Amino acid sequence: MASISIENTKHNKWGRCVSMRNGSVELLATLDFGPRIIHLSSPGGTNLFFEDSDGEIRQGGEAFAPVGGGSWNIYGGHRLWTSPERVPRTTYPDNEPVEWEQLGDNAIVLRSAQERWNQIAKEIEIHLDPSGSGINVVHRVTNNGAWPISFAPWALSVMSAGGRAVVPMTATDTGMLPNRRFILWPYSRLNDSRVSFTESELIVDQGEGPTPYKFGSDNEEGWAAYSNHGDTFIKSYEPAAGGTYPDFGVSFELYTNSLMLELETLGEFEEVESGATVEHVEKWKLVRGLDLRNKANEEAVSLLQPHVKA
Repeated sequence: MASISIENTKHNKWGRCVSMRNGSVELLATLDFGPRIIHLSSPGGTNLFFEDSDGEIRQGGEAFAPVGGGSWNIYGGHRLWTSPERVPRTTYPDNEPVEWEQLGDNAIVLRSAQERWNQIAKEIEIHLDPSGSGINVVHRVTNNGAWPISFAPWALSVMSAGGRAVVPMTATDTGMLPNRRFILWPYSRLNDSRVSFTESELIVDQGEGPTPYKFGSDNEEGWAAYSNHGDTFIKSYEPAAGGTYPDFGVSFELYTNSLMLELETLGEFEEVESGATVEHVEKWKLVRGLDLRNKANEEAVSLLQPHVKA
């Protein structure tokens, strides 16, 4: 059985970090800002997550005056937000140091400073399997304000450029009634050449496009995959059948532009009492050597299926 290494380290761009590795997968989480998981790869491999090393994606200006006049930076990696999206509530600048704690031999928890304007606190707990590439990622948002607020926890994995995403479409047979929601944002174009379909999946090839593209879906099967740099990342979650979700009721969303692609899952939208915490769990897996790029769509889906169902 492989041993797990958890240690403080220094990144030449992102500063203080904590690393986790077990011989099958490597993770790096930031400590000078976040909580963020900034790196995910096979041992010695290329980061599957996007890193905004040049600071190309940020939001700032007058809207951020209530939160200290700072600017929100995407940085990259995997982050925790709340939905529905509102500026500056959602994009509260997560630029303050993160506290972390080791939990046993195979887990850590990252805790943000309380958001002063929103009165919420976020944490991400990461459990790494002793062997293999399985990772449990537990997201928590606590309402520390004096009154209830309504939101859904929102987990976003920002993937590096040049890869291919595969997302299942709902297949429930509802007879004469509709069986799925496919939600589009105003800037999305139906004729975007990066997007294609098989009989049961939607495939998005990250790259240059006429506009950004974003869709939302029910995703009853509860998984999405992204293949790049010769490996494939699979994240899964448990959507609630008939649950209440933002954005016309979808539990999964995908966004892409010319720089990156985001795989986004959501917990249910609910009123959260003062002092209460909501939780949203994802399970991650990295399949080393599985490259779905440049495959015919049906072949890519066929290669992926054994790993999704395992």
